Amino acid sequence: MPLIKSISGFRGTIGGKPNDNLTPIDIVKFASAYGTWLKSKAPGPKKVVVGRDGRMSGEMVEALVEQSLLALGIDVIHLGLSTTPTVEMAVVFEGADGGIILTASHNPKEWNALKLLNEKGEFVNGEEGKIILTLAANEDFNYASVDTMGKIIANHDSLEKHIKAIVEYPLVDIDAIKAANFSVVVDAINSSGAFTVPALLNAIGVTNIKVLNAEMTGDFAHNPEPLKEHLTDLCTTVLNEKAHLGIAVDPDVDRLCFVSEDGELFGEEYTLVAVADYILQNRKGATVSNLSSTRALRDVTEKYGCHYFASAVGEVNVVTMMKNQAAVIGGEGNGGIIIPDLHFGRDALIGIALFLTHLAKSKMTTSALRASYPAYFMSKKKMDLDGNISLAKIFATLEAQFGQYAINKVDGFKIDFDNKWVHLRSSNTEPIIRIYTEAPSQNEADQLADEIIAIIGTIK
Repeated sequence: MPLIKSISGFRGTIGGKPNDNLTPIDIVKFASAYGTWLKSKAPGPKKVVVGRDGRMSGEMVEALVEQSLLALGIDVIHLGLSTTPTVEMAVVFEGADGGIILTASHNPKEWNALKLLNEKGEFVNGEEGKIILTLAANEDFNYASVDTMGKIIANHDSLEKHIKAIVEYPLVDIDAIKAANFSVVVDAINSSGAFTVPALLNAIGVTNIKVLNAEMTGDFAHNPEPLKEHLTDLCTTVLNEKAHLGIAVDPDVDRLCFVSEDGELFGEEYTLVAVADYILQNRKGATVSNLSSTRALRDVTEKYGCHYFASAVGEVNVVTMMKNQAAVIGGEGNGGIIIPDLHFGRDALIGIALFLTHLAKSKMTTSALRASYPAYFMSKKKMDLDGNISLAKIFATLEAQFGQYAINKVDGFKIDFDNKWVHLRSSNTEPIIRIYTEAPSQNEADQLADEIIAIIGTIK
């Protein structure tokens, strides 16, 4: 598999040859480039937070990253097993100069990645990312002398601080959650969710918890992307246990989706919709999601007399627009929730606390809450990106066939039909084309996606 170098970090499969895969040589080079960039920003000592998810290569990658930073004279705040949002918040808690999260998010077990943060605990921006890429390409590093090497600083309370901030968040109502006496099934996908989600649930008053795939081996029990086809065990267990709901997170706990008490998926697109509904009941303001997210967020936002904005795909783009529009909530349709007055990062833990507060106060079942929102249905499919066919050729072919409809080329290629849409874009993290569609029924959404895939398949 190719090594993917982007402005937000470096991702690849473990093993193989340098510069083709994420090998030890590449890991050292990328960590050194990030550390060198950090040192160039201002004089003085530097410290960086490093945390990882539970995947099998995590300890190896962690050791290489941390030792590379020490060799540059940078102190490392060592979190060990953690979550992406916890690392983001720890950068601020510890007054660090940056952070590195070692996770390939929803990718399978053979993948890993370095995700790079600035001093605010936010992903580096495009210009910063380009500088780091250039430093890595040129191997322009100057390591510290033996007397000025960095040191490891152990950290054992970052998750505790993260959860405390959630418990104290003004819109989290622990009394309401306790009174609802929820029973919950969690799919922890053999990673960091196995200890972080139960800790959060206990802190907000949920004690009836069953955890699936709780062994933190990193040998994922199923494809870790929290999609319907991967969550059959969770759906079945919710039914068998007569639980109020199921919770699924990805390996680094920044994506979140729910299963209703009837064993049906709430829909990861509607995670953001439901939490936004609760936020907007209590504070008015703009909302933001990306071009591939459901129209339901726009509908709910407008119901409260507020404005919805769509950004290009990518967390950094969502965050930029949230800041520009002073949004009260934002995120992505992949189950990513961003609560700006907590921190500007996708956070499944605050998402769980706010969703359960909303569910408790609504006094609805999970399925009834889902039914209260506009009914849109999405299909999310992907195709391997054939190196012989350019994206430009694919987009030109589709534009020739569907030119009579509104077409948006800001981020990939989106066609807005009268009552449905399709959005195509190349992935930032995998050599694939993602094809998202939305329509008034699941059958229509699936058919539209299949139609587009068939057209692409005819391109020579």
